[in-house]
Amino acid sequence: MAPRILFAATILLASCFPLYAADNPSAGPNSDPTYQQLRNLTLGSEAVSVSNLDLKRDAGTFHLRSGTVCFVAPVQGKVTGAVFTGDGNFVLDPPLESERKSLKLLTKENEFSENFSQVVLRFTDSTYDDIKKGGNAASGGCDAGSLKDTQNTTRHKLKFNLESRILQEVLSPEPRRLFVAFIHGKRYSGKELYQIDPDSASEQVSFMTYDENKSGNWASFNISADHSPGPVGRPYHIEHQQIDATFEKSGKLRGKATTDLIAQRNGLRVVGFDLFRPLRVQSVTANGQALSFVQEDKNEDGDFAVILPKALAQGEKISVTTTYEGKDAVTNEGGGNYFPVARDDWYPNDPDGAMGEYALYDMTFHIPKGMKMAATGVLVSESNEGGQNVTVWKSESPQTVAGFSFGRFKAEEAKLTKPEYLIQSYANDESPDWVKALQQVANGDLPTQGSPNITGLTLGSMSTTSLNKKALAEGEMALQLYTDYFGPSLFKHLQLTQQTACNFGQSWPELVWIPICYYFDTTVRHQLGLDHADRGYWKVVTAHEVAHQWWGHTVGFASGRDQWMSEGFSDMSASLYISMIEKNPKKFIQFWNDERETLLERNAQGFRAIDVGPLTMGYRANNSRTGFDVTERLIYPKGAYVLHMIRMMMWDRQTGDQNFKAAMQDFVKTYSGKAATTEDFKAMIEKHMTEEMDMEGNHRLDWFFNEYVYGTALPSYKIDSTFDRDASGDVVFGFKVTQSGVDDKFRMIVPIYLELADGRTINLGRAHLVGNSSVEQKVPLKGLKDTPKRALVNYHDDVLASN
Repeated sequence: MAPRILFAATILLASCFPLYAADNPSAGPNSDPTYQQLRNLTLGSEAVSVSNLDLKRDAGTFHLRSGTVCFVAPVQGKVTGAVFTGDGNFVLDPPLESERKSLKLLTKENEFSENFSQVVLRFTDSTYDDIKKGGNAASGGCDAGSLKDTQNTTRHKLKFNLESRILQEVLSPEPRRLFVAFIHGKRYSGKELYQIDPDSASEQVSFMTYDENKSGNWASFNISADHSPGPVGRPYHIEHQQIDATFEKSGKLRGKATTDLIAQRNGLRVVGFDLFRPLRVQSVTANGQALSFVQEDKNEDGDFAVILPKALAQGEKISVTTTYEGKDAVTNEGGGNYFPVARDDWYPNDPDGAMGEYALYDMTFHIPKGMKMAATGVLVSESNEGGQNVTVWKSESPQTVAGFSFGRFKAEEAKLTKPEYLIQSYANDESPDWVKALQQVANGDLPTQGSPNITGLTLGSMSTTSLNKKALAEGEMALQLYTDYFGPSLFKHLQLTQQTACNFGQSWPELVWIPICYYFDTTVRHQLGLDHADRGYWKVVTAHEVAHQWWGHTVGFASGRDQWMSEGFSDMSASLYISMIEKNPKKFIQFWNDERETLLERNAQGFRAIDVGPLTMGYRANNSRTGFDVTERLIYPKGAYVLHMIRMMMWDRQTGDQNFKAAMQDFVKTYSGKAATTEDFKAMIEKHMTEEMDMEGNHRLDWFFNEYVYGTALPSYKIDSTFDRDASGDVVFGFKVTQSGVDDKFRMIVPIYLELADGRTINLGRAHLVGNSSVEQKVPLKGLKDTPKRALVNYHDDVLASN
């Protein structure tokens, strides 16, 4: 009967929304009465005592040995929470081996088992009925303070509006099974959070800690069919965005966005968006009707959600118009430089961001006169109206995200014919305030105040426009190179823009932000210490970001477990760029030595990135124990190595990289405008794999992916060699290649090189090794007059190894 009562209550609430906004006094922020009930929720009068009650939720099991469970007051006839006090235990057994290994790494135990005396539960599943069925009426009560503590935690510390998320299910006639547990653990942390959210695009189940000194995600994985037999995943898909944005001289943004979306679940009544929290929503409408919405304080759980007039069925569409404004989304950095802080949430966006989702965009920007706008999409028109520069932009094809960059730019451009491409490069005429201040420090006009000790130095040119043509040229070369290797991207236009941040670059469809320090000359970067241990960053930052036009935007990644392809493939693409522009081939080798060093060096927490987990863990590997930098140290270099190793295995003495190019062009063509998974990529490489790569005789690459993508293997190699002469005077090469530090199943194709007497290095052939073993052979080098200087194994870092 409960679902029927809930359904009736929901429909009754929906029918209260009249046709016209003027007659809807409840429309506005946080005004919905059901939301207010959830927001002010307290413990009710109902309680049960439990003894040896097991509550299994996906891979987590709560053993309530003895104690009392007090339920919260019902909202719309549904109980959405409970507090347990007593003796309990929580056991987590993830379905993935990598997640079990991660828990073992963090806990140093084979089983994750946590004891607790208190747990607070929030849910929209059957937890209320399950506990009532397994308990007996209790006369005692529970401490209401624990519920209040969790409310404070979500609002002020985690800054996640849990009540808004629960509202989505309370108002839905077909609620999904949301479950959240705040565990007061005794062994690992007093602040643990286990949650199951069927609306997440992936990794619906997770366990994390949120203590200030012990925080981060400890495990995450997809929901099991046993826990949620119905559909899971994104509740909606955005098809089109129409955005009109005005930027004041201060950087303040006023926006209006019409979002066309389609429901991907039945009973979609509340739509949660990702919107930069300082941007405050003024109104939300649909078909002329004002809608209630949720948006709490910007410094707390200011998540934005819209309550629709009625629940949508799967496949049903609606257009929602949001007006909003606020500061801080864009900052005025001085000298006509503006820095977009909000990159993917300056408009109401999918909470899962650019992860595998594509939408069409129509955008109009109003910026101060004298400024120049660069944005994703194609420029449709440009005009000056009322002291403002007004530009209209339209996406060439569905894209993962939309963005912009504007300032007092000076432009350079080039038109390519192969491929057909317009590339533009923008740099600001005047330096931002922080650069001017740095110059004043160097001149002794300002105290250092924590700045680098550069007083008395004569800084070289810090003008960015002088190197604008260099950025343009590098963009041109990268585009042509990547088109040759990977085929055409989705786009015909690219804008490179200077940004005032010095320490990172970023790439959106057709728009690349280049760090300002890239534009400084080498003398300035040296004086500022920016070339210390930079590992060639300044040479490849543009090439890496341009590569994202293919990896991340033409071919999307389906989930966080596939993000290694976006970053890793872009890093590998940069290595191709290095090999093209550098006359010294050792620069290419140095690139891969730097990648390996990043993987193998220990961070401040004492962990090597390669040991923390497989590539597919993605950013989930970051936590306070392993370090919050460990994922970048993992997916960038190791993801690059995986693609590099595939290239090296496919390389042919007669055809060079043709096998590799065919595979990658097929991959790009097949998944252009789509999200690809790791398994999709594996299947594509298997389609194009050479006979030599079939080391198990089944035309599959399980051996390779299990070692380097889903595993953490790291072999070592050694070569012993001799050079003799046979009776006819030909050089006879004797070698013994040894593989070690691996398990018995580890397989690898290991290239052998010779450094010839004239200094050239050639690829002689490949050895096939299994487990900790050696291959020994003598090879006549007929026709070779001079004895080689030496034999080398893995010369081009063909295999990711410890040496």
